Amino acid sequence: MPRLPPAERRRAIVDAALAVARRQGLGATTVRDVADEMGTSSGLIHHYFDSMDEVLAAAFEQAAGADLERARTAIAAEDGAAARLDAFVRSYAPAQSDWTMQLWLDAWSEAARRPSLRRVSERLNREWQTVVRDIVVDGVAAGEFVADDPDASAWRLLSLLDGLALQVVAHRALIDRDDVVDWTLLAASRELGAPVHPG
Repeated sequence: MPRLPPAERRRAIVDAALAVARRQGLGATTVRDVADEMGTSSGLIHHYFDSMDEVLAAAFEQAAGADLERARTAIAAEDGAAARLDAFVRSYAPAQSDWTMQLWLDAWSEAARRPSLRRVSERLNREWQTVVRDIVVDGVAAGEFVADDPDASAWRLLSLLDGLALQVVAHRALIDRDDVVDWTLLAASRELGAPVHPG
């Protein structure tokens, strides 16, 4: 295997861990699996990461963080809180990110046993909540929304969206992606005292 700078080698390990996790889940991904994916030895993985927990946390952060950045980009393209919240909901769980939602489900399941993974999933969850809270706060300031507790409103909306998106991933036949968007926007309209869908 060619010698790579440490940052590139770590990135290659994370990429390999993601490839394995997409096939068999975070919890079932082992050091040996990642080494086999790379065509190298387990010792190389341990040279760059202290534990498999850290490898999985880095892999999860890469995938989930990319989805968060896509959502922020979609939000930034809109004017007004209602349009921004609509963009957030529509960008939250695109079809091409089903595997990321599966990783979230895996991460929540594994968090109690893997401290590094728990820390990353908690931080990312707070970042998602902050995105929604900031939209709500801006909407209240602009007179578009009514919310006594924007933090709580953001948690309720995010939790609903999480649950519905995971239903689509886990039980595709029961509800579809259009239901997720429509039901979340309806809940947001009720939560915030104003229609969220700009149309």
